[in-house]
Amino acid sequence: MLAPGLRVVFCGINPGRVSAAAGAHFANPRNDFWRLLHAARFTSRLYEPSEQFEVLKEGVGITNAAYRTTPGSGDLHKGDFDGARLERLARELRPKWLAFVGKEAYRGAFGERPELGVQERVLESTRLFVLPSTSPANAAVPWAERLRWFRELAGRASGLPKRVSVRGLVVDEAGRTLLFRYGSEYGWWWVAPGGGQEPGETDEQTLRRELREECGLEGFEIGPQLWAEEGWSLEEPGHGGWSHRVYLVRVPAFENRPQLDLREEGSHEERWFTVEELAEAPTRPADLAARLRELL
Repeated sequence: MLAPGLRVVFCGINPGRVSAAAGAHFANPRNDFWRLLHAARFTSRLYEPSEQFEVLKEGVGITNAAYRTTPGSGDLHKGDFDGARLERLARELRPKWLAFVGKEAYRGAFGERPELGVQERVLESTRLFVLPSTSPANAAVPWAERLRWFRELAGRASGLPKRVSVRGLVVDEAGRTLLFRYGSEYGWWWVAPGGGQEPGETDEQTLRRELREECGLEGFEIGPQLWAEEGWSLEEPGHGGWSHRVYLVRVPAFENRPQLDLREEGSHEERWFTVEELAEAPTRPADLAARLRELL
């Protein structure tokens, strides 16, 4: 299923028996592919495998590295893969990215063992990316890890700039930190308050404005920068990724009194966490509990 004007062509290994019987890609109901497309915001809604041609209008195409139906990828032979066809695809259709769903699809096509993520090899002007397999046979890889790689590709393929934001790790005298909950039906996470930097603002100006709007905080002291991180995703509207700088803000305990309706900002809840509670919560960064423990 291929067409001009594609952002990404996803390349599976080969049609398994369920997909071959359905005449559709990734048709096994236990395969996460279609859910991952939607969760990473490649598609505006969750599609069924039978609607595979509809995703073309969203700039997404799907093909296979090998076309012989087998019970599993281990039953394929070197001659089943056609790397030359993928080169023609890149030359004629010029997708921005060719994404291999599983390392075996890439290895079969090019005879190389890849790592996940962006590859050095290019085909004409098409860049290559390797994703974790979405097959139920790859269930040892958690959903969150699969989604992380799909989100990275979605951000890179969008061509949108990263959003620069400044955040404050707000810690009270009891060693608790204030976090805000964001997410969707595909997962939730907790993150420190803060937000996007406006043109001409310093980090201090951004942080004071954001903590006043989100927490009602005034007159606080800003401590040292604790860390800076960046990544790719389409979670920030109008942006293909994020770049965070996080500062320490020590304060007396207070009741959060936001000046904005945080639901309009995408936040669903806010609460204080002890280090012990934080260790059980999904956070960004994922090791926030360990970082806070070291800080305290």
